[in-house]
Amino acid sequence: MENKKIKVGVIGTGNISHEHIKSYIANPNVELYAFCDINPEQLKKMADLYGVERTFTDINEFLKLDEIDAVSVCTWNSAHAPCAIAALNAGKHVLCEKPMATSAAEAKEMLAAAEKNNKLLMIGFVRRYGNDCKILQDFISTDYFGDIYYAKATYLRRNGNPGGWFGDKSRSAGGPLIDLGVHVIDLTRYLMGNPKPVSVYGATFQKLFNRPNVKGTKGYNSVSAGTKDICDVEDLASALIRYDNGSVLAIEASFSLNIKSDEGKIQLFGTKGGAKIDPELEMYTEINDYMADVNLTVPTSLDFAGLFQNEIDHYVDCVINGTACKSPAADGIEIMKILDAVYESARTGHEVVLD
Repeated sequence: MENKKIKVGVIGTGNISHEHIKSYIANPNVELYAFCDINPEQLKKMADLYGVERTFTDINEFLKLDEIDAVSVCTWNSAHAPCAIAALNAGKHVLCEKPMATSAAEAKEMLAAAEKNNKLLMIGFVRRYGNDCKILQDFISTDYFGDIYYAKATYLRRNGNPGGWFGDKSRSAGGPLIDLGVHVIDLTRYLMGNPKPVSVYGATFQKLFNRPNVKGTKGYNSVSAGTKDICDVEDLASALIRYDNGSVLAIEASFSLNIKSDEGKIQLFGTKGGAKIDPELEMYTEINDYMADVNLTVPTSLDFAGLFQNEIDHYVDCVINGTACKSPAADGIEIMKILDAVYESARTGHEVVLD
C-alpha cells in the first residue's frame, strides 16, 4: 500500500470521534470516506460538520464499502468488540478506542479476528503518543532512572461523572477505573517496559455516585446536579498491581471524591532517579552525591493538541507502510486482564492471581 492514499471510516460519531476525524483530515495520506452511528441525528450533525457524504446507521451496510481500508471504532465500550470484530472480518484495519473491550475474553476474540484476517488491530492508548512520554522514554532508554521498581498513578475528579453512557455499566462496563484509570495504568506500564501483571488487589466504592444532591454546581461535561442519567458504576477505584519483574503500581481513579481539586499525575521511582508528570514533567536524581532536581529546557507539559495527531499519524503509517505498531492488541489484552482483576478483587475482597 506504499504511496497509496487510504480511505478511512469512523464508527461512532460521539465526542471522542472529533479527535480522530480532525487528525485524519490533517493527514495528507487519508481520505475521510464514511461515518456510521446508530443515532441518526448525531450522524447527520457530524456529517454536515465535516462534509462527509456517505453515512450509515447500520454497520453491516457501512462495512459493505469494499473501498474502505481502515476504520476508527469510537463507540461506547460495550460496542468496541462487536464493531471491531465485524470490521476486521470485513477486511478493514482497525484503531479501537480505549478500553479495548469490556473484558479480557472479548479482547482475545478481537485479536483472534485480527490474526485470522491478517489485519492491524491498534488500541487507542493515546498517552503513549505524548511529548511527555517521549521525553521519559529518551531517558529510560539510556538507563537514566535505573531499575524502575515502583509507580503511582492517580486520576481523580471531585465532581466529574461524565453522565450519559459513562455511568451506565451495561454500556461502559465500569466507572473511573475503566474510563480514566486505563490511561495511567497503560502509560506507567508502557514506561516500565510492559511487564506482565501477575497479581492484583483492588477495591471499588459506590458512595457519592454522580452527586445528585449537590446544588449550584455542574460536574464534568456539564452533567448538572439532579441528573436522571443512570449511575450504577463505581465512583472510586484503588488497586495495587504487581508485575512479573517485581515492580508494583499503585492506582487511584475517581469520578466523585471529597478532595479540594481534580488531580491527574503519574510518578516513577527508580534506583538511579525518579520522575513525576503533574502535568509538568519533573525528574529527580543524585549528582556528585547530592540530591538534585533536573530542569529541562524543552517543553515538558503534555501537548494535547498533538496527542491524537501523533496517534493517528502512526496508525496511518502502520497501515500504509507496515510499520510496527506502538500500541498493539496484545497490550490491550494485558490491560483488560488488569481491569478484570481489579473488579474481581473488589467483588471478592481478595487478591487475584493472574496466569
